[in-house]
Amino acid sequence: MRNERHDERLSDEELELFLQYLHRFANHDLDLFALMQVGDPEHPAYVSLSRTPGVGVDPAAYRRP
Repeated sequence: MRNERHDERLSDEELELFLQYLHRFANHDLDLFALMQVGDPEHPAYVSLSRTPGVGVDPAAYRRP
């Protein structure tokens, strides 16, 4: 993962903090789902956060950091 503001790779500490916030969000703030478009507007990444995997996706395909 990269820090786009500083154009550098996230340090191990920054990545760990990001994962902690992500876990906290999923445990406490995720109501039904969240859909986001992130990254470069010309080449966006689509992120879906939900309590269930996408249709036709094997739950074993997801890695738990």
